[in-house]
Amino acid sequence: MNDVLTESRPIRLKGRSFLALALTPELPLEDWLTRLDHLASRSAGFFLRRPVVLDVDGLDIDRSQLRELVDQLGKRNVRIMGIEGARQSLLGADLPPAMTDGRPAADYEAKMAEQAEKSETPEAEAAAETVITAEPLATKATPSIVVTQPVRSGQSLFFPEGDVTIIGSVASGAEVVAGGSIHIYGALRGRAMAGTTGNASARIFCRKLEAELIAIDGFYKTADDMEQNLRGKSVQIWLDGEQLKAGTLG
Repeated sequence: MNDVLTESRPIRLKGRSFLALALTPELPLEDWLTRLDHLASRSAGFFLRRPVVLDVDGLDIDRSQLRELVDQLGKRNVRIMGIEGARQSLLGADLPPAMTDGRPAADYEAKMAEQAEKSETPEAEAAAETVITAEPLATKATPSIVVTQPVRSGQSLFFPEGDVTIIGSVASGAEVVAGGSIHIYGALRGRAMAGTTGNASARIFCRKLEAELIAIDGFYKTADDMEQNLRGKSVQIWLDGEQLKAGTLG
């Protein structure tokens, strides 16, 4: 009897780029963790289900300090998917893998995701998390997108290539993340993060400021930090050095 050799179906491997937050800790680490706790307490769910890279480039710490930092972040439900900028001697099997050359994906595929079914109860609507993207409208030189519907609670809109314009409002519990500027022709009640790829000249514009958090190039303010006289007004927000500034429109 002859043995019949059958070749199993090969495993398919693909290369993909994903958008992640990069945390850049500062010494002393205890003070930095306290500031991180402050951010998390004032913007609930900010790190929930979000991939995070820990950038320790130039940070003077040893291996035990790095392990303790990763452990402390894990206790705060901040899951580190990789470490960037670490010396080889700092890494090991007990730590997340090394990552290099972090940058926005040049071939980011932007497609409009199907909307979750509308629920009659606000609680059920907030529980349904949807990630929204949209097709670029401009050329690759100056990419931008226009979203013609509100961004509902629990939804996230990511566009690292350039500007985002929303013809509608951004609900509480929703977020917009853009590599360029963000224009909202409605109320901003959730989170808006512009210039996320290192664009310090990006700005945030909205018809009505009621935001939970605003950020440009990694510098942020939560609702408690914002000027109360600007709440409910049409504003623009920009970065001046390392300070976020805001002014009324019109």
